[in-house]
Amino acid sequence: MIAKSAKPMILVTGSAGLIGTRTLEALTFNYSIVGLDVKQPEKTVPGTDFVECDLTKDESVVQALDTVRDRYGDRLASVIHLAAYYDFSGEPSDMYRKLTVDGTFRLLKKLREFQTEQFVFSSSLLVMEPAEDENEKITEFSPLEDEPWDYPRSKIEAEETIRQERGQIPTVILRMAGVYDEDCHSIPIAQHISRIYEKKFESYFFPGDSDHGQAFVHLNDLITCLHRVAELRSDLNNEIFLIAEPDVMSYAELQDQLGELIHHKEWTTIRIPKVIAKAGAWAQEKIAGEEETFIKPWMVDLADAHYPVAIGHARERLGWEPKHTLRETLPEMIRRLKQDPRKWYEMNGLSWPEDEKEESGDSKASKASS
Repeated sequence: MIAKSAKPMILVTGSAGLIGTRTLEALTFNYSIVGLDVKQPEKTVPGTDFVECDLTKDESVVQALDTVRDRYGDRLASVIHLAAYYDFSGEPSDMYRKLTVDGTFRLLKKLREFQTEQFVFSSSLLVMEPAEDENEKITEFSPLEDEPWDYPRSKIEAEETIRQERGQIPTVILRMAGVYDEDCHSIPIAQHISRIYEKKFESYFFPGDSDHGQAFVHLNDLITCLHRVAELRSDLNNEIFLIAEPDVMSYAELQDQLGELIHHKEWTTIRIPKVIAKAGAWAQEKIAGEEETFIKPWMVDLADAHYPVAIGHARERLGWEPKHTLRETLPEMIRRLKQDPRKWYEMNGLSWPEDEKEESGDSKASKASS
């Protein structure tokens, strides 16, 4: 518990995660911060409080917010809602509805009892329909994806829930690009790097337009954006912002730079038909058996997705634009990989590859000695 002060109060859901922890660290100087999450965080941020809260359960949400009110009163400067469910396996899960959609409903319902100055929702850029024309830029007014996969679909439904249930609470929706930092901390980028680092066969092939690319945003820039949104809470109401780097690296550029940084040579990319890529992904899953493979057949259809983003609205209303780019951060990211590969793999949730050459050598040495 933190001492009561004159500083405005902010609640952060999903506070034990990477973004949540960094948000607490960045905002605690100017605000009184209470983190909400289903489990106590491993790292305690000094000057902040924590209240256990399972957003999938009505009673847990009620109890958690009652605890907040008992400790600090009913005035909240901002609620930064980061908690959500995602799973890159592509397997269906009722957690998308229980946590992302219904959890948002439970939270808003209880927040009506508070004097809530602002509700900030962390949505995803993936709710947007990818650009079709090479010169097209995606803006807040661009259409939403017609047939999104489960993760962006849950974000779209949660956004609609906010519009229906917010009442008089001012809201801000941040449609954020994929987040990364110097240690990577991005599932798709880490997977891409590991395939090239290990010289895997599939790292030479791509089933989409290699001139297209995904948008990203550095963690520090995202935290700066959240700080600005909280500061400007009296001026923002029912607004949507795209939070991404305008500089989008194409798949070909990313492939070439990673090959040069990791192996000091150009990394050839061979474009293959999607039907072959899907068959290959399916075969890999079958061969792997119980082992998890990252590339799934359903991902092949997303290979052509292109997300060049215009951030004029964020510049104008928030005074925000990114100070980092993925392009300029990759050298440091790969330097840290090479400095301690095993630690880098562990930090990014990757299994360390078995050294087949070493095993083969040990086997040969064993046979020779016998």
